[in-house]
Formats: sequence, C-alpha cells, structure tokens
Amino acid sequence: MVKQISYKQFGAKAILIEWQSIISDEILQDILLFKSKINLDKNIAIIDLVQGYNSLTVVYKNDIIKFEEKVNQLKAIYQLPTQLVKQQFYQWEIPVCYDLQFGIDLEEMATSSKLDLEEIIRLHSEALYRVYFIGFLPGFLYLGGLNSNIFFDRRPNPRLNVPKGTVAIGGKQTGIYPNASAGGWNIIGRTPIHFFDAENENPCFAKAGDYIKFKSISIEEFKELEIAINEKNHQPLKTLYNA
Repeated sequence: MVKQISYKQFGAKAILIEWQSIISDEILQDILLFKSKINLDKNIAIIDLVQGYNSLTVVYKNDIIKFEEKVNQLKAIYQLPTQLVKQQFYQWEIPVCYDLQFGIDLEEMATSSKLDLEEIIRLHSEALYRVYFIGFLPGFLYLGGLNSNIFFDRRPNPRLNVPKGTVAIGGKQTGIYPNASAGGWNIIGRTPIHFFDAENENPCFAKAGDYIKFKSISIEEFKELEIAINEKNHQPLKTLYNA
C-alpha cells in the first residue's frame, strides 16, 4: 500500500507525484526507481526532478496543456521494468567530534533525557543513516534512521549562526549543516568534512539512496583532519553498499 501514489498539477509547468506520508525505505526506493526511469526516457521534455521524503516533482520545459496526457505518460514510465535501471549506492564514513567544545547542547540534552552523554553519542554514531534527499541548503542531507531514544524537539529559539560542519538533531532527524546558517536543531558535534564545494565537478559527494555512518573522533583528530581537508589531502571514505 505504501506504493499507492497520486498525481497533482503543481503550477503551470510541474506535476507533483506523492506517496504515503511516512519515512520509508520502500518508498525511497520506489521514488529513486521512478526518477531513474524518467531520466532514461528521451521522449519526456523536463528540466528538473525535485525529490522529497514522499514526493517527486516533475518540472517540464513548457506549460502543461493536457494534464491527463502527461499523467498517463508518467504512469507508463512508472510501469517500465525495473531491470532497465542500474542503481549503485555508497556508504560514507563521516568523522564527527562530539567534544563539548562543538557539542554545545549535549549536556542539556543529557539532562532532559536522563541519558548519559556517552549514551547519546553511542546511539548517534552506531546507527546507519539513509540519505533520503538533499535540500534546505546545498549539500544538506535529509537522513533517516535516527534511534528513537535520541529524538529531541527543535530548540524554541533558533540560533542565527550555526557553524559549517555542525552535526545536530531536530525532532526525529539528524543532519550536518554544510555551510554556516541559522538553525534550530540541537547541536551535538562537528565534522571537518565539506558536504558542499562549488569548485568540485560534483559539488555534493553524497546522493539520495546513499548511506552515512558517523565515526566519533577526538578533538586532536578533528584538527588534523581539518588541516588535511583544507589542503585537499583527504577525501571522505566510501565503500560500495552491499558490494
């Protein structure tokens, strides 16, 4: 039933395709397959595909004149055999320093949850997270897989300046701020890895469907990695998922 989808016109040039409103690996996989099939079709004139947790927006080059005709075309593409689509996902190891110098909300979170600092860090770093989509900021990964014991409501008053590389928890989600930004999530650490670099051919190394595994590092290791990354002598570690 999670694959039951609907089609709605979204402005003059776009169609919004929606799945059931839950965070689900099955829905993510269905969206990724549909997206790949659309990209393979040479007869569909689109300029963009915008992915969300439970949606895919197809943006056409021209105004949509016959909505039903476009929907039927999309439905036909959706039914194409999945064997036509080759998908490859990576698992990325992301070093995170949870030192209180960076994890400025950890003590408050420990007090409110009655969990030890070490337990919060362990629960956060032992999970394997799936990248559902990228948004909010260039290179900001929306991750699924946070342990329910460390769900924390967003802060009542957002901070105006959250540093680049900050790792945080907001509600049922965790994420990394790829650039300095305002933000209302609870700050638990920082990574020296750059999640967005406009000078690279591929500015954001991770993509929807990939996996993220955090690795706890010391403040000394953070400083060493920061220097190596700034000198372009370090790349994020990756392995082919389920290879």
